[in-house]
Amino acid sequence: QVQVVESGGGLVQAGGSLSLSCAVSGIIFSNNAMAWHRQAPGKQRELVAAITSGGSTKYADSVKGRFTISRDNAKNTVYLQMNSLKPEDTAVYYCVAPGSWGQGTQVTVSS
Repeated sequence: QVQVVESGGGLVQAGGSLSLSCAVSGIIFSNNAMAWHRQAPGKQRELVAAITSGGSTKYADSVKGRFTISRDNAKNTVYLQMNSLKPEDTAVYYCVAPGSWGQGTQVTVSS
């Protein structure tokens, strides 16, 4: 059974930074791509960033240059470093493993 557990959300002022972590178990983590999605109030979920098993990354245009996704295969953990946060980044952020979503962690950016 795949388990995905996010941590690290919170409240930050615009221009600040937050780092999210996602611990994964139940899969061979190093063999799998991982992703972060988010859902803002009243909006559809959207892909924020993804990382392949080989470390290649892609980002939503809205976060390019501000967010960085990374992974530590030794710790079965994927990270999302978020810098220069904007109020429009306010959302619930979800870590996604193949076939499984985490419970989500709230990120709130105040103006």
